[in-house]
Amino acid sequence: MADTHAYRFVLLRHGESEGNVQGVHQGQADFPLTPRGRAQARQLAEAWAARGVTFRTIFSSPLARAAETARIVAEVLGIEQIVFDPIWKERDKGQLTGLPFGANVPGSSPTSLFYPVGTTGESLWEVHRRATEAVQRLLENPPGQYLVVSHGGFMNLVIHAMLGIAPQPYPHAPSFRLPNTAYIAMEYRPATHRWLVLGLCHRSSEAAFPCV
Repeated sequence: MADTHAYRFVLLRHGESEGNVQGVHQGQADFPLTPRGRAQARQLAEAWAARGVTFRTIFSSPLARAAETARIVAEVLGIEQIVFDPIWKERDKGQLTGLPFGANVPGSSPTSLFYPVGTTGESLWEVHRRATEAVQRLLENPPGQYLVVSHGGFMNLVIHAMLGIAPQPYPHAPSFRLPNTAYIAMEYRPATHRWLVLGLCHRSSEAAFPCV
């Protein structure tokens, strides 16, 4: 990193999970990685290792699909410290959890920031507040490069918090498409309180357009 006082955060979505294959709302249910998901995580970590990429610490959701992704990356890169923190969990989908996409249940697509998804899950406002707190916790660490392994839905809210994008009800909010093991690299410069988007990358783009 050119600026020794800057922070760089690589926000990585977990590898393919059994819930992804089943096409269901995973939420905070504990779906494991598939063999393909493990291979995806290892492939990305090996690409990073070949370029000498490393991280001071890995922060991860404790849910199995993220935790296993984090452990694979840590093993390949030789990183000892993984911090598993529930703040990085996916949005609680309430009664939608485990149901297929498109399931017709009350609260499946709330149009209010304050209405819980799936009747008993988290409202968008609650997830936004959690994402904002997660960003604040990251900035309590010393400057350096960190990896965060989390989930597509929650990571979108984290990116919104970093960029100052106000929460908006579905389907009006801007969205970042993050396939399995896609990641977005963000830099924060404390001197100017400025966030920079360094790149959005996927395994297939690693060789041509490395983001870290």
